[in-house]
Order: sequence, then C-alpha cells, then structure tokens
Amino acid sequence: MSKSYQHLDSITALFVAVLLISNVASTKIVDFGWFTFDGGTLLFPLSYIFGDILTEVYGYQRSRKVIWLGFCSALLMSFTLIIVGALPPAADWHYQTAYEQILGLTPRIVIASLIAYFVGEFSNSWILAKLKILTRGKWLWSRTIASTLVGQLLDTGIFILISFTGVVPNSLLLTLIVSNYLFKCGVEILFTPATYVLTSWLKRQEREDFYDVNTNFNPFALKESKRSTS
Repeated sequence: MSKSYQHLDSITALFVAVLLISNVASTKIVDFGWFTFDGGTLLFPLSYIFGDILTEVYGYQRSRKVIWLGFCSALLMSFTLIIVGALPPAADWHYQTAYEQILGLTPRIVIASLIAYFVGEFSNSWILAKLKILTRGKWLWSRTIASTLVGQLLDTGIFILISFTGVVPNSLLLTLIVSNYLFKCGVEILFTPATYVLTSWLKRQEREDFYDVNTNFNPFALKESKRSTS
C-alpha cells in the first residue's frame, strides 16, 4: 500500500500554481535593474525550489507525477486561452485586441514553453536524485544549486530560442537568455537557507528521506520502483 503524506498535496498545488501564474506573467518583458526578462521569471524560480524539495524528500518518482501534472495543467491552460481567443467576442465586449496581445498565445510559444518545462524540470529532478546518492545525503546546497544550474540553463535556452528566434534581434535574444538564467539561478542560491529549513521540517513531518537507489528514471515510466529510505 502506498504511503500517505501530510504535505505532498499542498506542495503539489503550490508547484502547479507557480507554473501557471508564471506562464501568464511571461507575456510581459520587463526591465528589472540590470536584468531584462519576461515577467514570469520573477516567480518561476520557485517551481525549481519546490521541485528540489519534492525530489529530496519524496523521491524522483513522486516528483515525476507532479511534473506531469504541471505539464498537463499548462497544456490545458494554453489550449483554453487559445480557444477562448479564437471565439468571436460579444458585441458589447471591446477588448478582443487587448486579449490577443496579452493572452493570445501562439502555438510557437506553447510548444516552446512545454518543451522547455519538460526538459528543464526532469533534468533538475534527475540530477538532484543522482547527486543525493553520490553525496550520501550530505551537502544539500550542492545538489540544489547544481541541478538548478543545469535545469534552468536548458529551460531558459530552449524556451527563448524556440519562442523568439527571428522575432527579436539577436542581441536581445542573448540578453534575455543571460538575464533570465542569472536571475533564476540567483534566486535559487538566495533561497538555499529557506530550502534547508523547509526540507528538514518536511522530512521530520513526513518521516521520509527518499534515496532513488532502485528508481526507474524514465520520465514516461508508469510503474513505481521499490522505495528506499534512509
């Protein structure tokens, strides 16, 4: 029988909420001090922090389910916004142009977002799980930061290159990639103490500290592996 957890549902809900809100906020490009990035970048790094916590405490196969839930939720939201935008507006509703400019997602943006999310999140979770075994559960900071450096690089690079190549000047393309990447990784590093506190608290509350020794890391696997805890 599967083990039940007190807080897994709450973390899952927060993870999906952060993902969806970030996708909507990404429709605006902002200047933030030295950085130029899409608005979703302000919140999106939290999804990687939640992803780190999920994998560290509950293991890769639990995290895999949450990542897929986020993927399906983002896909549903994107299709809904596209369909609503394509429907004819009511005669006395005069905001169709505004809707299309802000929420009128193109297939290119949707594809870029989903591919980037899939590759980035699974890379992040896989690296953290592997490093936990390699470090024998020590040096959490090294796992969260290393996994984020790789996951965010893939996520940011894939999304911006697919979304904006040929749409914005190459100079802005590079600026977006660098600014997004540095800001996201910086947030992860700054939140490391909070990640330590929350992770330690969850491990005590859930009585779980999962090690993915026998885990099947195929992101498409449905069968759960034998669980191994410390």
